Amino acid sequence: MECLKGEKEEVKCVWVQGPIIVGAGPSGLAVAASLSRHGVPYVILERSHCITSLWQHRTYDRLKLHLPKHFCHLPFMPFPSHFPKYPSKNHFISYLHSYASRFNIRPRFNQSVLSAQYHPSSQLWLLTTHHFQYVSPWLVVATGENADPVIPSIPGLHLFRGPVIHTSLYKSGSHYANQRVLVVGCGNSGMEVSLDLCRHNAFPHMVARNTVHVLPREMFGFSTFGVAMALLKWLPIKLVDKLMLVVARLMLGDTARYGVRRPKTGPMELKLITGKTPVLDVGQVAQIRSGNIKVMEGVKEITRNGAKFMDGQEKDFSAIILATGYRSNVPTWLKNCECFTKEGMPKTPFPMSWKGENGLYTVGFTGRGLLGTASDAVKIAEDIADQWMNVKDKLYRNSHIILLKST
Repeated sequence: MECLKGEKEEVKCVWVQGPIIVGAGPSGLAVAASLSRHGVPYVILERSHCITSLWQHRTYDRLKLHLPKHFCHLPFMPFPSHFPKYPSKNHFISYLHSYASRFNIRPRFNQSVLSAQYHPSSQLWLLTTHHFQYVSPWLVVATGENADPVIPSIPGLHLFRGPVIHTSLYKSGSHYANQRVLVVGCGNSGMEVSLDLCRHNAFPHMVARNTVHVLPREMFGFSTFGVAMALLKWLPIKLVDKLMLVVARLMLGDTARYGVRRPKTGPMELKLITGKTPVLDVGQVAQIRSGNIKVMEGVKEITRNGAKFMDGQEKDFSAIILATGYRSNVPTWLKNCECFTKEGMPKTPFPMSWKGENGLYTVGFTGRGLLGTASDAVKIAEDIADQWMNVKDKLYRNSHIILLKST
């Protein structure tokens, strides 16, 4: 396999003796650190100009980790003891910078991967960016489930006269004081943005078209997630879900009374099946109960001044915030690969979703947050390290042959 040249300029070919990691978010950093522990070289390609660009540039100011810090650290480096139980956005970004520094992780920035393709004849992966082509026997897809914002198709959205933004651009409710704001979506982002708007004297109306589980973040001083994880070691998941819902009802009341309907499947079982995370309450339910957050049914259409809803109501709004989540961008650049669905998720189910075919690995796609990322990163590094030790001399000879062909 030879590296190709563009019509106007030469593309430089880079041989990578170890794996190529695409993405310098928490997933990519975790794999890089794990590989370094085995002495395996690697290259990280990052489309942005910095590590963890999602956290740095596409998150709102009040964001905190939803789980206690001991569930969220990356391999081989816990959070500092002085960090709060639920680290803030800035705490987490600081932690990731320290992590990259400790393990000497130096991504190649502004390297947006245009295409990645496996070549069976050479058993190598070829990744193309604007100015380089990278060659390696291994590819680690670490772009994750939340690479690109989802912008829904809502009738009339283009007609609305006020600002329309996705939560990836939302920073603070201070920009919306005394305004009536439509928040489309009732997941963790939609709930927390609505709460933030309340605390800045705005009037949020949150669209809850779908069912969602809302659980207290803590039960009797303990993390709800931690309690559930402990119980799952001893009890069936359906029984754990029943216990969780009984406690949630006692602490939060019947959320369906306020327009937030629960799914029929329990919260932990639903997360296991679909990866859909329950909303953890940090004050949202109290604001919904008091009427400060108005819960609305699905949007029928957007008008010039507001929205019409499925229940026949029509209201005016000053702004619209789309809390409609993110999607994987893998299908846009990973070519001719049968390991991913058209939605950009691994076809192999958990717990083996981290390993694909022909030297392909994935991390950050399990729907199990940073805990799942850390576990998969360690497995990936161990698997690659076993292969690398056996073939590194052969790889070194092949690199010279390929580079000579490309000149």
